[in-house]
Amino acid sequence: MTAPAKSSRREKIRLLVADDHIVMRMGLVYAASEQPDMQVVAEVESGEDALVAYRAHHPDVLILDLRMPGMDGLATIRAVRAEFPAARIVIYSNYARSEEIYQALKTGASGFVVKSMNLNQLFEAIRRVHGGERHIPPELALRMSERGFSPLSERETAVLTLIAKGQSNKEIASALGVTEGTVKLHVTNILAKLEVNARTEALVVAVQRGIIDIV
Repeated sequence: MTAPAKSSRREKIRLLVADDHIVMRMGLVYAASEQPDMQVVAEVESGEDALVAYRAHHPDVLILDLRMPGMDGLATIRAVRAEFPAARIVIYSNYARSEEIYQALKTGASGFVVKSMNLNQLFEAIRRVHGGERHIPPELALRMSERGFSPLSERETAVLTLIAKGQSNKEIASALGVTEGTVKLHVTNILAKLEVNARTEALVVAVQRGIIDIV
């Protein structure tokens, strides 16, 4: 008896989309579904829901917004990869400072695309990441090489971001769940690493180097 011929159809890349902006999410879901080699298996609006959906669907690639309320993109990457070390994740963000790209890749993302770019850039990243590669568009790679990486740790960057918002050491300590003495130590380290003598100077240098944004 002749064995049945194997199907020549390629398996589609199964996608999970996590973005808190509903219009952006719906547009992305529609566009990805139009790709002959892609299939959206779930769409969610938060990092917490992304983790639940990942457990349920085990997608090939997670497309993740970086800045979301609640559990943000970096925290979501950590949570997903803690349970699924082989997870393949592409960040799709409005923001692309060199530090954010670096932290996303360091935390476990394999691709990074800016929402203002042509969607073909995202689809290329998805395909490459699905194939086991790391991928960011050339213009983002150039931006990173021109600015260099931040010498600050994630916690130091968080402290500096709150300083930029005008918060006092006491307020920063409360927001981060640490002591005021710890905040003072972080500030001392920030000044030393950025080679400045005052908070105001630190903010100027950090913005110039793309470490933080002041909105």
